[in-house]
Amino acid sequence: MSIQPFVNTKILIVEEQPLALSYMKRSLEQLSFRDIQLAESSTVAKEQCKTHSFELIICSFDLTNGQDGYQLYEELKHKKLIKKTTAFIFVSAETSPTVVHSILELTPDEFLVKPFSIKELKMRIDRVLKRKHALKSIYAFIDDGNDSKALKLIDADLDKQNHAYSPILLKLKGEILLRLKRTDDAKHFYKSALELQKFTWAKIGLIETLIINNEDTLAQRMLASMIEHPETRLVALNLLGKLEVKLNLLEQAQQRLKEASSIAPRNISRQKSLGRIASLNHDYESNYNAMKEIALYAKNSIHDGPDVYLNAVRAGIDFALTTDQSEQIQRVTRQSQQYLGDLKKQFPDASNQAQIDVLHARIHYLKDESKKARQLIEQLDDEPAIHSVDAALDKAKAFHELGFQNKAQHLFTQIIEHCKHHKQVSDPITMRYIEQQQQERRDITMGPKELNNHAVNQFKRGQLEVAMEAFTQAFRIMPRNTSIALNLLQCMLDHTGKSGGTFNSTLAKKCYQTLSIIPLDAEQHERFAKLISHIQELGLSLD
Repeated sequence: MSIQPFVNTKILIVEEQPLALSYMKRSLEQLSFRDIQLAESSTVAKEQCKTHSFELIICSFDLTNGQDGYQLYEELKHKKLIKKTTAFIFVSAETSPTVVHSILELTPDEFLVKPFSIKELKMRIDRVLKRKHALKSIYAFIDDGNDSKALKLIDADLDKQNHAYSPILLKLKGEILLRLKRTDDAKHFYKSALELQKFTWAKIGLIETLIINNEDTLAQRMLASMIEHPETRLVALNLLGKLEVKLNLLEQAQQRLKEASSIAPRNISRQKSLGRIASLNHDYESNYNAMKEIALYAKNSIHDGPDVYLNAVRAGIDFALTTDQSEQIQRVTRQSQQYLGDLKKQFPDASNQAQIDVLHARIHYLKDESKKARQLIEQLDDEPAIHSVDAALDKAKAFHELGFQNKAQHLFTQIIEHCKHHKQVSDPITMRYIEQQQQERRDITMGPKELNNHAVNQFKRGQLEVAMEAFTQAFRIMPRNTSIALNLLQCMLDHTGKSGGTFNSTLAKKCYQTLSIIPLDAEQHERFAKLISHIQELGLSLD
């Protein structure tokens, strides 16, 4: 292959290391390229892209001054500073699995590992520029949002025998059919493509079509096969999580998204979905971990903003309120203060003091400083308009925890109505979570700390009926709290043995599942073993 036809290609090199930048420029010059621009940071690169239309960008992933390469490419695509007609090649010295998977999810044209030879660089540039040149008209129509015209060009090219880029044309056609919502055509097309060759993209496209068409069993069967192979595991986990949300299998969906996020943790959208589903599952620790990941990877990116830090603190408080581990509570409290400090440094002019006051009130409540918390929350104005669903939801929780039940319920209702009239601010999972929170806090008037303390006190007094009701309520909103699960199981056994009450095997099984899945300390493990032995002695069942 000759690079000669492309020597006038307008190229941008993004590299902050002077030696690496010099080597790349010299290599391109040796390959006879003439129009080469340099950017030593992401900031300079963005300015260059605003004023020039580059045909090829070679970008280092390992940028450290401001945005890294991942964040730069994500922003360039989001703001349409580069188009599908632009060739983009990532180069990276880091090849850890999480980095590689994260980069590949962004779908650059090429990924080149440092160090590399001029020969290898030439081969990659040749390949991508020939492809971009051959498909330039099609990419231009896609960039302009004219999928119908792009589809006509694709069909015309596919009619030609032995087209050099037939697999790419086929892939583009499937994507366009899905964007145009021609699902029946897409399903037939993907099946036909798979008969030609077992293209991975065709399997993925067919599964997406099956999910849209509610052919869930077949989609699950195909995903079960794909999830076993390392090269398709990430995309299969994503699709399976999406399908299981649709089927209301939220525990399974959470596990899929959690595993996908561990493979490629920089996908902010997936982390947000994981956090929302974890909250709906009352797994506040997983939600907190997801919000921490977002705070880590969002910095300097298009996702960065005050809400990143505020949501991390909110998630931390929710988690701390549902655990009785003092070390965890102290750690979360310290981290929350750190996030609030980072917020003030990053966004000193942001108008979010009311939201911060709500968080401080909840932190006071967490630290058993209810008087300070009530004084702080009472000073806040009752805003008639909802500007942030997350902020309003946090305020409703604070009202409930501090005993302002009517205010809490009224605000929950306002939030739900707001979401119904502004569907763009929430998704179905978020709506379900808000409705769940309103219902639970309507049924259970105590805050989580008071509820658990009340249950323990009633149990110690021998008031087993009252204690069991309180522990059951506490377990409903804190189903991953091992102390509550142990106390509830103990209370159920004592109530059955001493009072002749009916043993609720379904509820006991849920306690057993929590205590079997979540790690226990030595004392809890010993207590759990004794409870299981007692259940067996009484001839009771956990089935």
